[in-house]
Amino acid sequence: MRNIALLVSIASCLLSPARAKSADGERTKSKAAACIALRSDLTNSRLRFTQDKEARVAFLGGSITWAPNGWRDMTCERLAKRFPRTRFDFVNAGISSTDSTLGPFRLGDDVFGRGQVDLLFVEFAVNDHHNSRAELERIRGMEGIIRQARTRNPLIDIVMMHFVEPDKMEDIKRGKTPPEIVSHEKVAAHYKITSIDLARQVTHDIQAGRYTWDDFGGLHPAKFGHQIYADTIERLFDTAWKKPLAEGAVPKPCPLPEPIDPFNYQRARYIDLDQAVVVDGWKYVDSWNAKDAGTRPRFRDVPMLVATEPGAILKLYFKGTAVGLLVVAGPDVGVLEYRINGGPYRAVDQFTQWSGRLHIPWAYLLEADLPQGEHELTLRTTSRKNVDSKGHAARIVKFLTN
Repeated sequence: MRNIALLVSIASCLLSPARAKSADGERTKSKAAACIALRSDLTNSRLRFTQDKEARVAFLGGSITWAPNGWRDMTCERLAKRFPRTRFDFVNAGISSTDSTLGPFRLGDDVFGRGQVDLLFVEFAVNDHHNSRAELERIRGMEGIIRQARTRNPLIDIVMMHFVEPDKMEDIKRGKTPPEIVSHEKVAAHYKITSIDLARQVTHDIQAGRYTWDDFGGLHPAKFGHQIYADTIERLFDTAWKKPLAEGAVPKPCPLPEPIDPFNYQRARYIDLDQAVVVDGWKYVDSWNAKDAGTRPRFRDVPMLVATEPGAILKLYFKGTAVGLLVVAGPDVGVLEYRINGGPYRAVDQFTQWSGRLHIPWAYLLEADLPQGEHELTLRTTSRKNVDSKGHAARIVKFLTN
């Protein structure tokens, strides 16, 4: 009966040991509402931790996940303390600026690159908003992550998290669920994934006067804010693992129901640069570095296909239903044109709102609902550019296909 009850999606407000600022400036314990949908009891990973005493835990997300000494490191420390005899391998798959569209394409390399993963934390609600990902993209990306993870390891436990930022707080104050959370929760409910709505928790805590937005530290939290995130995850563990394991408990494969969207990115992967056929103007650079703007750490000293002038052409032959590019979109990127199977050309302006000061990693899905089969992509640089761009360049880190 306990397992049946836990598998029901319950949006419950549990008590968290987060600390709030009292009138005299001291930190005192508060009863912060941790909005947790407990859809599974994380028994599979618990069995790995307690019986096999060897496990891998991965954290997939953006800069808030990547942040050193933040909630991720705190959660690693608490798991190690909770299971002191277990040898953990913790995988930091957080990359600043990335979202749920790129997530499934890099899952094989960044999350499963060292082997089987037993517990996976996923967060993309903040970057899906700031990167203006549409509902269809959010569903396909998050569903692709879940389905691919469960295909690679049917026993994997997954926790989905929705972090806070000012626009989400305004939605919640108006009684509205932020659209990114609606999309991600649709996927979580369909696959019975436990989730934590930290955006709602923090908003409610601030409204209740337990601490201020400045105390929390903003979109990229201070240590205090990261502590709140980690405390809530700890409360999830306390709740899910409250009772002893049942006698003779064994891991059970997670079901994989019919997809919400048949064009989700379940089979998403990278295609290496050497698979492209250069027709004219593109140059392979084995260790690229920016000279005119900042670059995210993972995108320095890495191979890229680079073109700086209009008229550079390449072709890529691929199989699947989707094709795209992972680029660094800096101050001098131009408008690209592409076509599939000799069809009409379509344009992609690579310049983002951050490109003026940052070679930002960006995933462009050129086509995402092609008929299954073999296809030809033709890609070319043009003489067109965004009014704020300084040039016509393109720098490809990986090709994407599903």
